[in-house]
Amino acid sequence: MPSPSQRGLWTSCLAQLIVVLDISVVNVALPSIQADLGLGRVSASWVAMAYSLGFAGLLLVGARLADVVGTARLLAWSVGTFTLASLIGGLATDGWVLIAARAAQGISAAALSPATFTLLTTTHAEGPGRTRAIAVWTAVSLAGGGMGNIVSGVLTDLISWRATLLINLPIGLGVLISALVLHRRTPDQRRAGRIDLLGAGLATAAFTCATYALSVPGEGAMRGLPVVVGTTAVALFIALFVQQHRTPHTLVPGALARDRLIVLGNIATALTGACFQVGLWYFLTYRMQTQFGYSPIQAGLAFLPLTASMLVVNLWLTPRLMKRRTPRSLIVAGVVSTVPGLIWLTVLDHGPFALTILVPTVAIGIGGGLMNTPLATLVTTGVRPEYAGAASGLMNTAKQFGGTIGLAAATTAAAITGTDRAAFLLMAAAVVAVIAAAATIPTHRCGPQHT
Repeated sequence: MPSPSQRGLWTSCLAQLIVVLDISVVNVALPSIQADLGLGRVSASWVAMAYSLGFAGLLLVGARLADVVGTARLLAWSVGTFTLASLIGGLATDGWVLIAARAAQGISAAALSPATFTLLTTTHAEGPGRTRAIAVWTAVSLAGGGMGNIVSGVLTDLISWRATLLINLPIGLGVLISALVLHRRTPDQRRAGRIDLLGAGLATAAFTCATYALSVPGEGAMRGLPVVVGTTAVALFIALFVQQHRTPHTLVPGALARDRLIVLGNIATALTGACFQVGLWYFLTYRMQTQFGYSPIQAGLAFLPLTASMLVVNLWLTPRLMKRRTPRSLIVAGVVSTVPGLIWLTVLDHGPFALTILVPTVAIGIGGGLMNTPLATLVTTGVRPEYAGAASGLMNTAKQFGGTIGLAAATTAAAITGTDRAAFLLMAAAVVAVIAAAATIPTHRCGPQHT
């Protein structure tokens, strides 16, 4: 019988797989979805963004739920609703139904994903064992994202884009069974506390308005609409700031919000998310299918070098380097590898596969593999058990909101300039900014940790 740590690891990884799979599983299918449901290019991007917004908006609440109601119990509840939303999305005949189902998936994932990471940090003590577990969990996250593109291409070509969502049914059932077994055999450590639903609602509304304000110019919207929606977003952010200062039950515990290492680490995480979370896969998908003429299967398989390079570096090389190098130095090394690859995509958008896809995506994959585990380790090491869920939720929130805002801005930049080169250039700028954040990240915490 597997030990609690072993059971926690594979249950966490399987649950995280379904979460990250659905971040990318519709990517290669988007051109087919767009044609089948009669969506515009920017509207089709909301099929991807709706998931990320629902995910990010309630992640901090989901993280607190893991602390309050129990990790294994929350895993079972959230994966059940996630699977139901997948069924509705797979059967949708209207664009708005699909977008709503994707948002519901994201909301469910907001509870599911923090629970997977919290399970790791509570079943693995700090040290090499936890570092290895985080590396495996991060590798599954990276592999799941890449696998989603491959699965999306194969299913779209051979069956239908609908299968990219319906495939979640058997996976979700497997996670549900394992979560119920874990709940029976591992006692949940529940803690008293209240959930700040108002704060979560304000945060979700604010980021949704900000994302919409950034994306509507690409749809040729009325000139004043982005200003109105953007102003609403600013007002909502101000309301969120005031509400968080007045409530005793904040979305982010004060101990974490005052920790400079965690704040800067999550800023860097958001900036990397602007490239790696959605944008890179989204624009490569459209470039390969609409510009290069690849079929969905060919486009999905073309992501293999990117996925494989990230997976190998993250799972094999990065844990070894972390024994001899600081996380900050590995983050900088990742930026140095990623940015030339993005610039390459900006400069060269035609030619043989080896030059237009293979070389730049391998460089980007190596960079992503070097950055992800050090960032995840930075923002969770030294966090007291009662803040474990909040810390992992904050990390995932930064990643998802960074990805959503990044995709919206990049989509508009591409629409306005008439070329996806602007999108890759914007992603490169975001990754370069990671160096500025990493340069100010302290090497060690000073004083008591989260007391």
